[in-house]
Amino acid sequence: MVAKMKKITFLAFHKDYDCFLHDLRNLGMIHVVEHDRTEADEEGLQQFVAESKKLNEASKILKRYRDKKTTATFNEPDAEQGKTIPAAIEKIENRKSSLSQQLQVSIKERDALRPWGDFDPENIHRLEKAGYHVHFFVSPDNKYNPEWETLYDAVVVKKESSKTYFMTVNHIDRMADLLDLEEVKLPNVSFSALNRLIDSLLEKKKLQDDVLQRLSNDLPSVEAALRELDNRIAFTRVAQSATPLADEKLLLLQGWAPAENVSEILSYLESKDAYFEVSDPLPEDDVPIKFQNNKFFRLFEPVAELYMLPKYNEIDLTPYFAPFYMLFFGLSLGDMGYGLFLLIVATLVKMFQKQKLGTSVKTILSLVQVLGASTMAAGLLTGGFFGFAVYDLDNPISQMLKEKAYFNNNQMFMLSLVLGVIQILFGMCLKAANRIKQFGFIHAVSTLGWILLLSSFILSYLAPALLPMGGTLHLIVMGAAAVLIFFFNTPGKNPAINLGLGLWDTYNMATGLLGDVLSYVRLFALGLSGGILASVFNSLATGMSPDHTIAGPIVAILIFLVGHTINIFMNVLGAIVHPVRLTFVEFYKNAEFTGGGKKYTPFRASNVWNNQTIN
Repeated sequence: MVAKMKKITFLAFHKDYDCFLHDLRNLGMIHVVEHDRTEADEEGLQQFVAESKKLNEASKILKRYRDKKTTATFNEPDAEQGKTIPAAIEKIENRKSSLSQQLQVSIKERDALRPWGDFDPENIHRLEKAGYHVHFFVSPDNKYNPEWETLYDAVVVKKESSKTYFMTVNHIDRMADLLDLEEVKLPNVSFSALNRLIDSLLEKKKLQDDVLQRLSNDLPSVEAALRELDNRIAFTRVAQSATPLADEKLLLLQGWAPAENVSEILSYLESKDAYFEVSDPLPEDDVPIKFQNNKFFRLFEPVAELYMLPKYNEIDLTPYFAPFYMLFFGLSLGDMGYGLFLLIVATLVKMFQKQKLGTSVKTILSLVQVLGASTMAAGLLTGGFFGFAVYDLDNPISQMLKEKAYFNNNQMFMLSLVLGVIQILFGMCLKAANRIKQFGFIHAVSTLGWILLLSSFILSYLAPALLPMGGTLHLIVMGAAAVLIFFFNTPGKNPAINLGLGLWDTYNMATGLLGDVLSYVRLFALGLSGGILASVFNSLATGMSPDHTIAGPIVAILIFLVGHTINIFMNVLGAIVHPVRLTFVEFYKNAEFTGGGKKYTPFRASNVWNNQTIN
């Protein structure tokens, strides 16, 4: 559900405004309404945003260089020290970039020298001083002429990859023209010298990496500087959101707070000599949204936030789709073994990584535990356990469970459709409740007519003795529903318009409802395909393993592990995505969910740094 909110209007004297904002931030419970800023205000924030971007990049770089196995402790947070880190990192990165360029050139020159061997360029210079010209050539084997060795004193250095590497030492200057070949220009350094240079450059790069790794001990300082800057940005945004009054002597600021915190807020503000006024939201107000669900439904709030938050005057659908989503996930995965695997993994991570996990990660892991348990329960319907048919085992427990819980494919198909009908009808009930809450009962009458009509057909099918299909009582119910649908579709308009809109609504309902219900067949299809793939991998594990005492079991286990790892990944992904689609498309549409709310974000200082932020 959505927490009740209160509007709080503040009025501050311009000289006390800065101090008042600090008090408001220390309180940390008010969601301040931020108005559109002018270009001048935005330009004032650009510098802060640019600095924040640099600090974020610095934090990412240092986290990459932080050795997870290191025993070095972090230095104490120092925001001023943290502000200097981006410049230090930039200097190191520039030095590394320069070394990388030198290394690239040196490696290229070494590769060029490699076929010619290791010789001292100084010997070439001595020959040139003595009047000899030394030329280096590379020729295709079919073009090389052995007579060059006599005519031009050519010396073959190496033959490699259908190429001949040779050199000439003589008094002829323009040898390339005579041989019709392009002369190779070798670097003026020896092969061994280049190797030493490359080793030196690699060592220098490693030293720079070591400097960055040592600098990672100052991550707390970077985080402290980032939080200080984020606080300044938030403070500036809030400061610029006030409306000046009385020749800018007074500043008007609006905010929102949960109704349950108002008494605490009032006690705090009264001690600060601040003028304020508390009121209820108006229909046109854009009220921020704060969820207020119990511990179980809170697990599904991250799923709800994937789409959008409800408006303040809407019903929060999170508690209403949560049981369906849990059940749909279990049916889509549909294997007791896979559910047990998810449950065990999530439990072990929560147990052994408890100190390192943030609140949001713990919430996700708790959700995985719930979904794993749901998958185990849904797996009882098909009897699958890592692709093995448990109900084929000849033991009393398996046979008892099969008798009480087993569903065949036809029954699973029908179960998917029945669940779809139930959720869609439930969504219509919520649509009626939403309309009553937002606009009044008269606006929900048409929806109630549809609920009555569809329920009558379902009841006639399930209990024909109670409500015979097409009988007198059924016709009376259908007639009453038709009146509600066609003449209360749009309250306030004349009957002719209502009738036309009712016919149009009937057309949309007739064409859309069948498609909505059939969409739930995917629950059956996903569970069936996952079970088939699991059994296929089991068959491959037993069929492809060699008939060897040692190698056979090893190969079978490897195929089993790899196959089921792939299958779990693919099916868990499908079990997440498709129930989300059914929730956001079919259920939300039939519940007439509009959404568009903004999240309640109180104006407060950022939290202090702790080890969990970087581990």
